[in-house]
Amino acid sequence: MKLSCVALLAVVGSAAANKPTLTFNVRDGNFADLGGLDPSLSWSASTSSGDVDIEYGIEAAARPTSDIASLPKNIWGKASTKLNGWGVSARAQFEGTDFTRAAVEIDASNDEADLDIHLEASAGDGFSVKTVSAVKGIDSDGARITINPRYNVETEESDVVVNYSKDGTDISLTASQDSQSITISRQLDDENKISPTLKSNGDVSLAWERSLGDDNRITTTLTPDESIDVEWKDAAWTASINMPLDGTDIKGTNVSIKREVSF
Repeated sequence: MKLSCVALLAVVGSAAANKPTLTFNVRDGNFADLGGLDPSLSWSASTSSGDVDIEYGIEAAARPTSDIASLPKNIWGKASTKLNGWGVSARAQFEGTDFTRAAVEIDASNDEADLDIHLEASAGDGFSVKTVSAVKGIDSDGARITINPRYNVETEESDVVVNYSKDGTDISLTASQDSQSITISRQLDDENKISPTLKSNGDVSLAWERSLGDDNRITTTLTPDESIDVEWKDAAWTASINMPLDGTDIKGTNVSIKREVSF
């Protein structure tokens, strides 16, 4: 006998007072029925122990099945505390029900120094660091500047991202040994923002963001000879449209739609 989605929701919902969130994605392909829907159920809760704040949660597929163990997509937990002026947190996430390996994230933040440090690693047969990054903030003459060096331990690649923001204009420069890019964003008015991007290899793209109010927006990105991408966020709905380009010809359309349902 298959376990219905309603039964699954009841099991998770009864675990705590926190309301779960149901998300529907539309998968690529042709389907004769509702097989194109890919519903996911997310639930999280929090507690504390002394000076340590604890959060935990699960994301699971919300589909009829008798194999409950196949439903979890990931299970995660996070612990946060304060140490000598630093906010420190550690988060571990397991894929499915495989508890032999975990993706680990460690963060440290100091508000007085305006400094954040982020580390990503994997734990299983030992502890292996994957990436390390830091963000240093500077306020100067009404402008906000952030410097973000990043290092990939696995590939031994590094880059730095420098952001400058003042009076409705944002400039973002990303530079590595092999490539560089710059994005200049300008808020034209309360509803419209444009963001051209130039890359050292000659690639150019232009993004136009149109605010619809209440945090709703449409963002259109044109990358010549590559694609036109449109993201439309309207309340709980998010629609993404990708149209590959060959010169000035559109070579098809890929559409995905997601909706979050809280109950």
